[in-house]
Amino acid sequence: MDVDAYVTAHRAEWDRLDVLVRRAGGGRSLRRLSGAEVDELVSLYQRVATHLSVVRSATPDPALVGRLSSLVARARAAVTGSDGPAWRDLAVFFTRTYPAALYRSMRWWVAVGVAFVAVTAVVGTWVGSDPHVQATIAAPDQVRQLVDHDFQDYYSSHPAGSFAAKVATNNAWVTALSLMLGVFLLPVVYVLWTNALNVGVAAGLMGAHGKLGLFFGLILPHGLLELTCVFVGAGAGLRLGWAWVDPGPRTRSRALREEGQAAGALALGLAATLAVSGAVEAFVTPSPLPTWARVGIGALVWLAFLTYAVVLGGRAARAGVLGDVQGAGATDVVPASG
Repeated sequence: MDVDAYVTAHRAEWDRLDVLVRRAGGGRSLRRLSGAEVDELVSLYQRVATHLSVVRSATPDPALVGRLSSLVARARAAVTGSDGPAWRDLAVFFTRTYPAALYRSMRWWVAVGVAFVAVTAVVGTWVGSDPHVQATIAAPDQVRQLVDHDFQDYYSSHPAGSFAAKVATNNAWVTALSLMLGVFLLPVVYVLWTNALNVGVAAGLMGAHGKLGLFFGLILPHGLLELTCVFVGAGAGLRLGWAWVDPGPRTRSRALREEGQAAGALALGLAATLAVSGAVEAFVTPSPLPTWARVGIGALVWLAFLTYAVVLGGRAARAGVLGDVQGAGATDVVPASG
């Protein structure tokens, strides 16, 4: 085969395909092409792929083979569509999917939060006002050790970086338990109950010894966001379990599948949110800043999260984002007549 003659005969097709591929933006902007141009792109792609096969079998010219291989690969991406970069998927997740999941499950995690705070307040008041209850919890010297040293020292007992990782991992585990065990309902209630009791007992003991201000000064900077994440995980778990009890118009398998996808999106997002909470607990809570500053930082971070859930989540939900796993893992629904 006369390679020069072959190149001369087909160069115009190759150049035209290159122009169409560039205009199509690698497959992400086919709408820039007219219908006729899209058809032309597909036809040229098929022809140039044949040209590449002929050239490979007839000539060892690496420059020509390399040029046509690159052109065919780019044309294939334009015709079949190419996946966007990972950062774009990440941006979509954190600006649409995750906030929509938070917004759509808000009534569940707000209800969990209200119940948790109520139980904690009742337990804390009971423990703090009754010396007999305090005596059944621990010996007086143990209570004094907790109040005077252990509670405060806990937040500065390790280097900030390793402490942040430890806290984030522990809280992620508690949240994951709530999500994984949600289908059984009662384990989630048990996890919430034990955590509410622990916080209430600590608050009651600190309050009984005049250290309630120290308690809130240490727990609020990170606790506002941290506990909210636990509430979100527990709410998602309970929602998943309730889908089994009362699936509504859906079948139980479909209800569990859909709620499980939503819980999966929340699990991914909460891992990042808990990392922020862990950083606040490691770097802000034990810092030498005055109490009002530490609590103020924690409150600002918490309010930013709530604003994120309400504003971005509400906007995404109204736009039809379901807040679940999208793509290959999403559920296809066949339209049915009403």
